[in-house]
Amino acid sequence: MKKLVSSLFGLTLATLTALPSYAVAEEKVTLRVLTSHGGVSAHELASELGYFKNTEVEIKEVGYAGGGPESLFALASGSVDVGSAATSAVINAIASGNQFIAAYPTNGIDSTTQSLFAVLESSPIKELKDIKGKTIAVNTLGAHLDYTVREALHSLGLPQNSANLVVVPGPQLEQVLRSGQVDIAAFGYWQTTFAGAAQSKGGIRTVFGDTDILGDIAGGFTVLRKDFVKKHPIAAKQFVQQSARALDYARENPEEVKKVLAKILQERGENPEIAQYFAGYGVRAGGLAVPRDLQFWIDVLVREGSLRKGQLNVDDILLKI
Repeated sequence: MKKLVSSLFGLTLATLTALPSYAVAEEKVTLRVLTSHGGVSAHELASELGYFKNTEVEIKEVGYAGGGPESLFALASGSVDVGSAATSAVINAIASGNQFIAAYPTNGIDSTTQSLFAVLESSPIKELKDIKGKTIAVNTLGAHLDYTVREALHSLGLPQNSANLVVVPGPQLEQVLRSGQVDIAAFGYWQTTFAGAAQSKGGIRTVFGDTDILGDIAGGFTVLRKDFVKKHPIAAKQFVQQSARALDYARENPEEVKKVLAKILQERGENPEIAQYFAGYGVRAGGLAVPRDLQFWIDVLVREGSLRKGQLNVDDILLKI
């Protein structure tokens, strides 16, 4: 566990090569997963669409994760078979000795799908430089939003502690912002449903998005343990193949996916109305990563001293299929 505590600042990505088709499976391999409030992962979508029907893969939801670091803790302990975290968190976890491998990019950030740093309309915060000394609500520490703020501060020539980050669960982000408990609420790229619901009521504006800081890049990755991949190589390949297929389906059929998401959220006892604000996964066609998705964060972690130069390279964390 100690190793994973130091992993909480990192990210990962996975390059998918051409994936073969597989015959109907005789046995199912159950992959235990944690889900996220207000969101549905590509593998959960693939399961709902029936993509795993003729494979060895079966998805079983076993609870919620408060964020990527919590998901990695569960993966390291063996209580789940699939983790999901920001690329920076995954890289640190692997560098710390955890035997993880990136499976596929869960989300990307681009002009349509991105994390939004929002304030009240009346806020004096108008531009990026105004975040100095402000309190920012993020879903968890040591993951994508945390690192986005670090990069924003770095771009301003400011130290990492120039802004105060507090942890607030996604469903409460709008509440703490409107009540004045925080200056800025950061809605992650995986929380576009919450961001859309908040914006629809008015009185909130966006100061900047993570694409303003990072550009178009993979946001986070679904992660498997290497021992699982070794024991179930076909199931691991099918898991990636069908999840990537679901990412493509979501990009090509956004309105249909909103209906599917509403159904899933309703079955979970969550608010299905927020599904209308789903902005997509933001992942490139085919679910492919590019070297920059990973190298950008390796370079950041080397700069911060979390990694030694040459300690990791892109090939160290990619699932080769």
